[in-house]
Amino acid sequence: MKYAVVQDMIDRFGAAELTQLTDRADPPAGTYDSDAIEQALNDAEAEIDAYLLARYALPLTTVPTNLTRIACDMARYQLFGPSITDEVTKRYGDAVAFLKSVSRGETVLGIDQTTGTAPTVVNAPEHFGPARTFSRYTLRDYCD
Repeated sequence: MKYAVVQDMIDRFGAAELTQLTDRADPPAGTYDSDAIEQALNDAEAEIDAYLLARYALPLTTVPTNLTRIACDMARYQLFGPSITDEVTKRYGDAVAFLKSVSRGETVLGIDQTTGTAPTVVNAPEHFGPARTFSRYTLRDYCD
């Protein structure tokens, strides 16, 4: 399952920016190249999968929204080429840091690791017990 599609890129970054990044026609056609965007998204997906494979069964059946954002940020980084900005580099670095955290098990995606679906909670653990025996009020005469 794809983490992001061309429309996700348009929604996040706008058609004007994508046109600037992908319109390589001579003379410029004035539209974005959906094939170039699709290739960048495929590259981002492969990079994401490399990190997720350590913890999750792939392909994921449910795509968390943070993976869509990360895929778009990584694809945008790929499209920028030599004219890359600090903001784009930072967003890419943040995406990679998040994915590394997921691969080490420090962060979870909120989906089942074996099936790639969102887990259902049935009979969640509950805690019941007697009231506290000791508190600062019941021990106040014993403290200095």
